[in-house]
Amino acid sequence: QVQLVESGGGLVQAGGSLRLSCAASGGSFSRYVMAWFHQVPGKEREFVAAIDGHGWNTHYIDSVKGRFTISRDNAKTTVWLQMNSLKSEDTAVYYCAARYGTELYSTRAYDYWGQGTQVTVSS
Repeated sequence: QVQLVESGGGLVQAGGSLRLSCAASGGSFSRYVMAWFHQVPGKEREFVAAIDGHGWNTHYIDSVKGRFTISRDNAKTTVWLQMNSLKSEDTAVYYCAARYGTELYSTRAYDYWGQGTQVTVSS
């Protein structure tokens, strides 16, 4: 069983930056693809970014490419989402997720989820 705890959300002005953290425990962290999703009230949870177990390969939704960076430190069992040039449309609850395996682009559902952290971008 893997536990994920997100932190780092908050209120920021448009154009600003935030760094979200996700601390993992209870599993072999390097064996999991880690990802960030976001969800706006009334809409489905949406994929944002993912990183493979070694941290060598990453994948982003088009709307955040060039602005967001996902990274991980397996020794610290932590994954981060650095969010720059934030826009009002980035406002959402951000969730960390873990999926066992090596396939970054797998369509298999994620196995574990955090509780979410709110990001609010004011315009």
